Amino acid sequence: MGSGAGERRGAERRPVLFPFLLSLFCLALSEQIRYRIPEEMPKGSVVGNLAKDLGLSVHELPTRNLRVSSEKPYFTVSAESGELLVSSRLDREQICGKKPACALEFEAVAENPLNFYHVNVEIEDINDHAPKFTQNSFELQIIESTKPGARFILGSAYDADIGTNSFQNYQLSPNDHFSLVNKEKLDGSKYPELVLKMPLDREEQKSYHLTLTAFDRGNPPRTSTAQIQVLVTDANDNPPVFSQDIYRVSLRENVSPGTTVLRVVATDQDEGVNGEINFSFSEAGQMTQFDLNSNTGEITIRNTLDFEEVKEYTIILEAKDGGGMIAQCTVEIEVLDENDSVPEMIFQSLPDVIMEDTEQGTHIALLKIRDKDSGENGEVTCKLEGDVPFKILIYSRNTYKLVTDGILDREQTSEYNVTITATDKGKPPLASSKSVILHIGDVNDNAPVFHQLSYVVHVAENNSPGASIGQVSASDPDLGPNGQTSYSIVASDLGPQALSSYVSVSAHSGVVFAQRAFDHEQLRAFELTLQARDQGSPALSANVSLRVLVGDRNDNAPRVLYPALGPDGSALFDMVPRAAQPGYLVTKVVAVDADSGHNAWLSYHVLQASEPGLFSLGLRTGEVRTARTLGDRDAARQRLLVAVRDGGQPPLSATATLHLVFADSLQEALPDLSDRPAPSDPQAELQFYLVVALALISVLFLLAVILAIALRLRHPSSSASWSCFRPSLFSKSGSGVPPNYSEGTLPYSYNLCVTQTGMTALNFLESSEQLRSGKDVLSDGSPGPLFPFYNSSESTSHPQAPPNTDWRFSQAQRPGTSGSQNGDETGTWPNNQFDTEMLQAMILASASEAADGTSTLGGGAGTMGLSARYGPQFTLQHVPDYRQNVYIPGSNATLTNAAGKRDGKAPAGGNGNKKKSGKKEKK
Repeated sequence: MGSGAGERRGAERRPVLFPFLLSLFCLALSEQIRYRIPEEMPKGSVVGNLAKDLGLSVHELPTRNLRVSSEKPYFTVSAESGELLVSSRLDREQICGKKPACALEFEAVAENPLNFYHVNVEIEDINDHAPKFTQNSFELQIIESTKPGARFILGSAYDADIGTNSFQNYQLSPNDHFSLVNKEKLDGSKYPELVLKMPLDREEQKSYHLTLTAFDRGNPPRTSTAQIQVLVTDANDNPPVFSQDIYRVSLRENVSPGTTVLRVVATDQDEGVNGEINFSFSEAGQMTQFDLNSNTGEITIRNTLDFEEVKEYTIILEAKDGGGMIAQCTVEIEVLDENDSVPEMIFQSLPDVIMEDTEQGTHIALLKIRDKDSGENGEVTCKLEGDVPFKILIYSRNTYKLVTDGILDREQTSEYNVTITATDKGKPPLASSKSVILHIGDVNDNAPVFHQLSYVVHVAENNSPGASIGQVSASDPDLGPNGQTSYSIVASDLGPQALSSYVSVSAHSGVVFAQRAFDHEQLRAFELTLQARDQGSPALSANVSLRVLVGDRNDNAPRVLYPALGPDGSALFDMVPRAAQPGYLVTKVVAVDADSGHNAWLSYHVLQASEPGLFSLGLRTGEVRTARTLGDRDAARQRLLVAVRDGGQPPLSATATLHLVFADSLQEALPDLSDRPAPSDPQAELQFYLVVALALISVLFLLAVILAIALRLRHPSSSASWSCFRPSLFSKSGSGVPPNYSEGTLPYSYNLCVTQTGMTALNFLESSEQLRSGKDVLSDGSPGPLFPFYNSSESTSHPQAPPNTDWRFSQAQRPGTSGSQNGDETGTWPNNQFDTEMLQAMILASASEAADGTSTLGGGAGTMGLSARYGPQFTLQHVPDYRQNVYIPGSNATLTNAAGKRDGKAPAGGNGNKKKSGKKEKK
């Protein structure tokens, strides 16, 4: 090892003297790291502690990744100790040839941060090569007449070593006739010449055997030998003579093969065969680049010359005459350089990926330029093509470094195609280009970006739990985990506990799910803060607001605030002055709807009214106003059923009942509120009455049929068929019509007789028109109903009339509080309870007068006492006669209209059979 070199000793002392300044001057020191070692060191030999010389500790080696960057792997760095080791055979002669100085230059690369250190290892020569002759034996023919002092050039030996190891001396074996002289060429090499000391005599000795030994000056010296055989020939007085001892010529390396280099000239004064000269190379086997014409002595180029390989050729020519005499000369050919070599570029330590956060000025790669030409032809300049964020700086002779010259952004440019052009200074200049692709590595320098500044989601209430209500989306231009985005909810205006029960977000897709059904009436809107976070290190994130608007649906019916029930559960009432004019504000229905918008747009409608047309209701306001003035026949107590509908689809509604009392004071209104029961539905009451009446009629009919059949079976005689009209049948203990005048039924009685012929006769027993005053017809003083005796004479004089179809009275003639009262035109009972009760009271009063003998039921005017209350125009003809609607199945008999007989009217039809009976029937 060349550890004693001054340059290296200086490099080794600096880390010891200035350890704290080493990191600041590492680049300068890297140019001074030199080692000197001998050639042929074994593989694995230590050259030096490179890490120590660079100021790197052993602990830094794993992270700095110290390594050697060179074209050929002669050296390597130990990863454990940082020592520079020999990794392949170091043969100085193979590496540098005959160069006086042989050094291997390479770069040591350290990462994190990236630094380059120039290392020079000088290879010292050792005496590992012995001199070697081109031929093992030489043959010389010397004519016996040759004079002493004649010289003959012998073949020289070649030593691959340099310096003292290649310095040669020649020795000749001891001999009386010959001696040896060492001669030196222009390049400094030596060659031997054989000198004749004494005259030769062929007759004494025909040949001589000599040994030529070549020595180098190594320690120990190496030698080689060659055998020389000298043949003594017969006399040839004149040897050939060259015109010059040395011929010198210069050639351009680009000359084409076949070109004449020069022509040597030799002459011989002999004549004949002894004067014929032939030219030849003394070392013909070594001449591969040139050809020689043996007759003319013309030298031509055989193969292309290359200055970069051989710069100079030395050729020894021999001229031999026919007598065997030889003359020699030297031809020195200098090859001139031409700019025929294109610069070569070699990238060293080129990284696979350059991180985008690399600072400006960071070393990226090392570039070596090599041009085999010399002089200006070998001087090269480099430049970077295109607009790229890099630049080239000169590091050393023919060595450049590529550094960053701008900000790298992988998201804008993921790779750069860098082209470097090297141009020499020859004429014309030659240039070469080389392109490399530099890939930019990703770092997490971009936070996720949402596609919108904010999000608004509309969700209708009563949504399905678990359904998707919206989605947020963010993008991250980074790669790999740096661009993988996950979503989460980081804040909201809801409580932390309530948040999890309302919404959730998918971490991968950003879809927001509703965890429960929303209620617009409880929560109309809420706001979330969503975060998109990448998987980089450190992670970057971005937030966005998501506002959820809960839309309304028509899921709440209107709620009536007024009128409301009283504390005891009774309905309140409103009092209306009797003198109220049309448009008078009576009250207002107040309702609210928990929904909003169109679903809460309320409208008011009248479903039912005691007096339609008496009041008006505002469609949107709910105000109840009088539509006309109060009439005499209008009831003092009114009832309105109001429906409140919203504007939803489908609409929802609620009802409210208004109780209105026409009175000027509270005392006047109290009797109407306390004495009368709550009004019921007139239509329902009428239906109930009709059902009861139909049931009674059906029962009576069945009883009559059963009775008729029984009598038929017991009394087969025809006279017995009239026994049903005997007075005895109507005993005092017989049942009468129940006194239920309050139900609005007039007291009538019926008499059914069945004859043997199957004909039935049903007589209506009407009260007598002339009652004896003061005479009670009640049986045994029982509180039964009053019935007049039937006059049989009238029965015979007035035939039975068919049912009267014109008993109905018009709406204007109906009893009631108002002529505009809505009613049924079919002649049914009045359709509200108030009118029904009033009419019943009038009928009872008239019936009482008839019982006292002060009035008659069917006499004269036939008012039945109603004229005093309703006027003279209201008579019994206005009262519906329900008997005309009763028929006896299987018989042509109809109920007798007593009123028709009383008025002396004939029946409208002759469908009934007239029957006479002399018997008086009484009840």
